[in-house]
Amino acid sequence: MTFRDIHIKQEYRSPHDNIVSDFYIPILKHATSYKRAVGFFSSSALNDISKGISFLVQNNGIVQIVASPYLSDEDIESIRKGYNLRNEIIKKAIIKTLTYSDNYFEQERLNLLANLIADSKLDIKIAITEEASSFGMYHEKMGIFSDNDGNKIAFSGSMNESSNAFFSNYESIDVFCNWVSQEEKERVKAKAEAFSRIWNNTEENITIVDFPELKDEIINRYKKHPPNFNIDTEEEIHFQSGGLMQQSLNKYPSIPSDVKLHCYQWSAIDKWVENNYRGIFDMATGTGKTLTGLGAVTRLSQDLSHSLAVIIVCPYQHLVEQWVEDIERFNIKPIIGYSASSQKDWLHRLKTAIFNHKLKVKNHDFFCFICTNATFSTQKVQTLLEKISGNILLLVDEAHNFGAERLSKLLSEKYNFRLALSATIDRHNDEDGTTKLYKYFGNKCIEYTLDRAIAEKKLTRYKYYPIITTLNDDEISVYTDLSYEISKCINKTENGKVKLNEKGKILAMQRARLVAGAVDKLTKLAEYIKPFINDKHILVYCGATNILQNDKDESDTDEADLRQIDAVSILLGNTLKMNVSHFTSREDISERERLKQEFAKGINLQALIAIKCLDEGVNIPAIKTAFILASTTNPKEYIQRRGRVLRLSEGKDFAVIYDFLALPRPINRVSSLTDEQVRREITLVKNELTRAEEFARIAMNMAEANNTIDSIKRAYSINDYSINLEEEYGYV
Repeated sequence: MTFRDIHIKQEYRSPHDNIVSDFYIPILKHATSYKRAVGFFSSSALNDISKGISFLVQNNGIVQIVASPYLSDEDIESIRKGYNLRNEIIKKAIIKTLTYSDNYFEQERLNLLANLIADSKLDIKIAITEEASSFGMYHEKMGIFSDNDGNKIAFSGSMNESSNAFFSNYESIDVFCNWVSQEEKERVKAKAEAFSRIWNNTEENITIVDFPELKDEIINRYKKHPPNFNIDTEEEIHFQSGGLMQQSLNKYPSIPSDVKLHCYQWSAIDKWVENNYRGIFDMATGTGKTLTGLGAVTRLSQDLSHSLAVIIVCPYQHLVEQWVEDIERFNIKPIIGYSASSQKDWLHRLKTAIFNHKLKVKNHDFFCFICTNATFSTQKVQTLLEKISGNILLLVDEAHNFGAERLSKLLSEKYNFRLALSATIDRHNDEDGTTKLYKYFGNKCIEYTLDRAIAEKKLTRYKYYPIITTLNDDEISVYTDLSYEISKCINKTENGKVKLNEKGKILAMQRARLVAGAVDKLTKLAEYIKPFINDKHILVYCGATNILQNDKDESDTDEADLRQIDAVSILLGNTLKMNVSHFTSREDISERERLKQEFAKGINLQALIAIKCLDEGVNIPAIKTAFILASTTNPKEYIQRRGRVLRLSEGKDFAVIYDFLALPRPINRVSSLTDEQVRREITLVKNELTRAEEFARIAMNMAEANNTIDSIKRAYSINDYSINLEEEYGYV
């Protein structure tokens, strides 16, 4: 069968004609060569050019494509000003158009074309127009098909090689066949000769730019396995079945069409690949760690032809559920493992997935298991994971937790691919734990700071108000007694490091909770929240602590003290008549979700009174005003809390943070202290100031915040914040 046996119209117009199925595919089935000159070019064009090409390849045919890069006005101006940069600018513009595929059929088609390039069956050249004083892009659009009997078909028209041109735009092409008439024969001959001159770089004012890296880039990005020459048939069956076939074909990761990763995210992924698929994504809260991580999963899966087991570990159940939402967007059906999982048979699913992966069962050689730290640590899960063979990726969210002794023991060498995500990977006062993380996961592939996130408008700006609160006489007495007891629990290791014994750690926790629950914080909260009693989108962040009550009977237990969160609820809800609700671990996932929705809408809920939620990855972008009553000395925790308050939200031009600093006494009384008394208090003051200066550093009202900070520094004569660990733990 030749071209002469095909019904070919003189003109095709979209959307009245399906130019792909009515014109391209029937002709390519019988072609031995396809030559195409086109305006702009992209990976979507490669995908659509592939339709029908499998038949041409089986005819031992070849494909030649001349394309023009899409250059911005800035690109063209840069080339005109500096000719020597021309090729580099063009290369970058071309590479930018080569996006990753987002479904099974596109992956298979791009893989097919990459194989054809590797086998020298398809060649691509880049053309530009040049004259003595001008530079432009080559815009001619034409194509020539040939068959074994010398029949040729030429076409020209307005259509570019892109998905949008094929299916969305109003496009048209005129078609000429060399056997129809002498006139059409001459038209076909003229088109073929013009293409030959362009291809061989002999056409006047048109220059072919040598760009062998383009073909290498296509091969590296898209060639995953031997070509699937049945892809046209599979896709046709897929659409005829109403998409049901995709359930069996498209079980592999792909980046969804509504996710557009930023350049810094792609750069992080590329660096991770360069590091043999190992590394750390150190990214501020709100800058897209999860999507970047899933982009890395997709990249690795494609590079391994989807023969991959992915293990994702998160600290908490609600974080697992947040991940699952995004994982499913990436066309992955995860096995969800934790005690309250909706998949009651998740252990059985995991066993089956491991078995199929080990046997390389077709369409089952990829699987994803996501679980909590607690589930990952169980013996039954560890026993199952030990049975996995082949390629395994361990992706750990909030990976700083895995520097702890208990979890670090689970970082097995069997996981040949590794990725750690964290906004604060370095562990506070735990150099050994931090070293373990870097040694296991590798170096940072990206460090995207909160400063940069605000500057690049990934997070909102904020105003910061440090509020001075002080311990009362009873609290300072207890604080002093606890410090003295802690000083007796200090041990020095053989290498000279200072550590607390277990009793000392318990006492240090009690002291920290005493500071977090200072009574004066409640007094100051009542003062500073009054201007906001009619507002909404307010967060009050409490400590997991009690308030020391002066009127308690000496025989009362600690549990008789009023919880800080309950005291705040009484103040806001009863005294100030605000609509408030708790947001803690006592509320289950469904209740938290309901509260988040009501909070975002501002319906019947003005303020959330929370414990720990900002440390655990809960996303509440609508927060506009935050009152932070309790903070730790751990930068990981207070930096994350700030980042979560700064998430972007509609109508949120900036956030406001009130940070309640706990000092041992009013600053106007510090001058009357002895040197020994100052030394006993200085650690608490330095810890509070360290956080305050970090928060003030990039605040909109930095100068105003620093006025408060400087008044504290002057009172205590503080020049630096370095703290001897014996001072941290002891009674000096």
